[in-house]
Amino acid sequence: MARYTGANCKLCRRENMKLFLKGERCYKDKCAFERKEYAPGQHGKMHKKLSDYGVQLREKQKAKRIYGVLESQFRRYFEKASSVEGITGEVLLQFLERRLDNVVYRAGFASSRKEARQMVKHEHFTVNGKKVSIPSFLVKSGMVVEVKEKSRNHARIIESLDTAVGRGIPEWITLDKQNFKAEINRLPERTDIAYDIQESLIVELYSK
Repeated sequence: MARYTGANCKLCRRENMKLFLKGERCYKDKCAFERKEYAPGQHGKMHKKLSDYGVQLREKQKAKRIYGVLESQFRRYFEKASSVEGITGEVLLQFLERRLDNVVYRAGFASSRKEARQMVKHEHFTVNGKKVSIPSFLVKSGMVVEVKEKSRNHARIIESLDTAVGRGIPEWITLDKQNFKAEINRLPERTDIAYDIQESLIVELYSK
C-alpha cells in the first residue's frame, strides 16, 4: 500500500500545526516545527491567501495526516459517516479515533500512530483476547486492547508507557499500565479530540 515516505516534520510545517508524527521528539526542543514555523519549500515564508476550496482542502489534508490514512480510506470513512445518524463531521472524527492503531497510540503503548500501526501489524496486541493485526479495526465500547504476553518486554512499548501519562490519556480509555491493558469505557466524543480540526470544512469539501 502507498505511504508517504518523506520527512514527517515537513507535514507539520505545511499544515502550520504540530501533528505529533514523530513521537517523543515532537514534545522536545528538537521539534523542527518549533524551529521553523513556516511552510517548507522555496516560498515557504510567503503568506498566500487561500481560496475557500484551498482552506477546505487543507483541513482534509490535516486530518488525513494526523491519523495517517490514505485518500481512498478517508473518503470511505466520510461516506460511512454520512450514512449513519449524527453530525457527519463529528462521526467522521469518531471513526478515525476508534481505529486500533490510534487507540494503541492514545493508550500510550506507542509514541506515534506510525509506530502503533507497525506494532499492530506485527501482532503485538489482542482485542478481547483475540489476535488483531489490522490497524483500521474499529474498537467498540467495552472492548479491551491488551499487549500480548510475549510482547510485554518490548522496549518501545515499555518506553512509551513510561511517558504516556505526560502525553495524556483520553477519558474514553482506561489504561491499566501494570497489566498492559486499555479498556474502551465509552466511544470518543468531539470534546475528546483536542486537535484543531474544522470538520465542517471537510464535509463542505466532500459535499460539492
